[in-house]
Amino acid sequence: MVGNDMQRVKLGNQGLEVSKLGYGCMGLTGIYNSPVPEEDGIAIIKHAFSKGITFFDTSDIYGVDHANEILVGKALKQLPREKIELATKFGVVKIETTFEVKGTPEYVRSCCEASLRRLGVDYIDLFYVHRIDTSVPIEETMGELKMLVEEGKIKYIGLSEASPNTVRRAHAVHPITAVQMEYSLLTRDIEEEILPVCRELGIGLVPYCPTARGFFGGKAVVESVHAKSLMQTHPRFTGQNLEQNIKFYTRIEALSKKHGCTPIQLALAWVLHQGDDVAPIPGTTKIKNLDEIMGALRVKLREDDLKEISDAVPVNEVAGPRTSENNYPTCYKFADTPLPKDSK
Repeated sequence: MVGNDMQRVKLGNQGLEVSKLGYGCMGLTGIYNSPVPEEDGIAIIKHAFSKGITFFDTSDIYGVDHANEILVGKALKQLPREKIELATKFGVVKIETTFEVKGTPEYVRSCCEASLRRLGVDYIDLFYVHRIDTSVPIEETMGELKMLVEEGKIKYIGLSEASPNTVRRAHAVHPITAVQMEYSLLTRDIEEEILPVCRELGIGLVPYCPTARGFFGGKAVVESVHAKSLMQTHPRFTGQNLEQNIKFYTRIEALSKKHGCTPIQLALAWVLHQGDDVAPIPGTTKIKNLDEIMGALRVKLREDDLKEISDAVPVNEVAGPRTSENNYPTCYKFADTPLPKDSK
């Protein structure tokens, strides 16, 4: 299922349809590696499109001086805009060496207009609240986003790292099309509450880090981690935690041989099989790795296969939290917001 045969997925009930596999552009401007040369970044985005990926994810906080959005915008100039589902995010603000979260209506609008300029587009398909501002009622943030939809500047609204309650309150102001959350064999926190709420409300799921930040591709296990990588300080991939977690890679590696694929393909296939409302956005900086990742689309798993794979990685045995103080950007786990002043 590549090229013109790429499966399509409906996210939400408002009309957004995306490629079953998206592409996360974050790494192109550095985080797990050094930034790639601009021409290489454009080449991989174009290659992804040629293989049937039409869903591209970026953010205004990725890269120095918004470099990621600028890069994606340059790539879009060489692709048919009407065939692309473009997602970007706002809300994380870098203050010197730390990060803050901002969701005021004025900031919402200023970020949207700045992203439109950097991306060189007339509209953004999916505009996410990247992190939830715990000091601003979500109703205020959503009110401005709703106005931006009515003005045609954005088509659909998404949330990231929101609590079930925040999702419900936001959805009551204007339909939420997608919730973006970390979801992989190593990270399954969303299964208990977030995923059921999304299914109840008809909201699509966009898993980020679906290969566990490259862990199932062998990062920190069979190949070294880049000196500037976030993985150098990630609690799951260092010290004793890594020693304990390596067994999960070994188990998935063994199962992948049974399915005639690579470990990263099996790990991603497991995510792809979690529902017809799921569109993961793995990232990579190399075309050959992208081609390998896309091989996950050809892996067919039955219910008993999915259980066997899940059982190979018991979530209560995964060592270390999924985020840390050093994580980029600052991550608030399933954040809530205060109620509006006029609520009773």
